[in-house]
Amino acid sequence: MCPSCPYSPWQWGLLHPLILLRLAGVPVTPTRVVVSIRNRRPVQNHIKGVHAAAMALLAETATGFVIGVNLSDEKLPLIKSLHVDYKRRTVGDMRAVASLTAEQVAMIHASPKGELMVPVTVTDESGEEPIQCQMLWAWVSKK
Repeated sequence: MCPSCPYSPWQWGLLHPLILLRLAGVPVTPTRVVVSIRNRRPVQNHIKGVHAAAMALLAETATGFVIGVNLSDEKLPLIKSLHVDYKRRTVGDMRAVASLTAEQVAMIHASPKGELMVPVTVTDESGEEPIQCQMLWAWVSKK
């Protein structure tokens, strides 16, 4: 159990890391989701930067949210592919911005199942991109 929350990780499923990492969301729209993580000891690597796994989770969280807010209750989001290229050391806090076009949102609403490469930009305090990501998300019917 996470010491900072009274719930079991299994109750939260994929959302539990949000509580564990204390990600702060900026207003969510159907076409844009922004999440951030502070560079604090629980998420740092051995050189005091945000850990590689935490950066990948940040990108997955942003892309998953932008897909999830567009799915009806009858659909289930699934990540099919997560590709991350690490380009350089991080500086300070991190921010991930995932976005969809209006056409992509319409396709999600109209299709009972499908898949989509979700663009995401991950930047640090310097404004640079220490990682570049490709996240392929799918959705299927829960039935």
